[in-house]
Amino acid sequence: MSSNDNAWAWWQAALAGNFGPIHDSSPEWGYYRVRDGKNGPFLPVAIWQENGEWIALRNGQTTDAAAIWTWVCRNPITEDAYHAAMAGKGWGDEPEQVRGMGDNLPSDPFEALKLEFAGEQELAETLLKSKVETQDQANKIGVLSKRIAGITKRATDLHKVEKAPHLEAGRAVDDKWRDLKEEPDALSKKLKRHLDAYLQEQQRIELERQRKAREEAERIQREADAARIAAEQASAKNDNSAAEAAVEAERLAQQAAAAERETQARNASAGRTGAKVSLRTFTYAEITDFEKLLMALKDRPEIKEVVETLAHRAARSGVELAGMAIKSEQRAA
Repeated sequence: MSSNDNAWAWWQAALAGNFGPIHDSSPEWGYYRVRDGKNGPFLPVAIWQENGEWIALRNGQTTDAAAIWTWVCRNPITEDAYHAAMAGKGWGDEPEQVRGMGDNLPSDPFEALKLEFAGEQELAETLLKSKVETQDQANKIGVLSKRIAGITKRATDLHKVEKAPHLEAGRAVDDKWRDLKEEPDALSKKLKRHLDAYLQEQQRIELERQRKAREEAERIQREADAARIAAEQASAKNDNSAAEAAVEAERLAQQAAAAERETQARNASAGRTGAKVSLRTFTYAEITDFEKLLMALKDRPEIKEVVETLAHRAARSGVELAGMAIKSEQRAA
């Protein structure tokens, strides 16, 4: 290549971040790199003139300098980086390609992607062991992060494709059975609600019956207790009426026991055995003071999670609510 220093001026300035005018089909001397396809590896490119003719090498193969110029002009590299890449040593600011990539991958997309991630994961763990101290290290990590994020996207896309027929079939089954599940359930509940007033009235009648039964049982029990005491006293005095008093006491005791059984609850119901509908107690909360209830629940983890979600949403919208402050920090993304 020519040693004309002025011919390399545009490239040298570009290396320093100072890009001069760029014109289509009007290349500049220098060393560059270009992607091999959309997501392929970088390939080294050299462009110069000999005897007034433009010469360009793409990965060592002759190519059209004017045609490749617009693809490489924004990617200048040092001469050392060019020769290292040509020698197969890769790029100092690019993580190495995963071993086994390409034609050696399994034909099954799942297994291929799993193998690719295993290699990327191993490389990532190696990079994570060292503190980032140079721009090349930072570049490697940035590129690898994007590559691994690409695996996430491809896995998500492949998952959707594989799952789509199952989802469609599942939706078809759901549609087929939905009405026959939901409509009978709704009608069954509607019929039960139609029984609420009747059963509640029967329950009121039953409670009244129980109240009267308890009063009657208590009255008979008092009579039984009095008869028992009278029988005991007659027996102690050897009274001729002792036997008769004992019989009366026993009769009243049995009557008191029967009256006590009548006080037991009888649940109001409808239907028959195997298909009974009866009143059940359903417990629920009626909020009478929202602010007090919120304070009582404030330490529960799920409440904190909801509040944090709403606070982050407000912060992203630029709305600063009482009890919070909008903060920001720089993160790699």
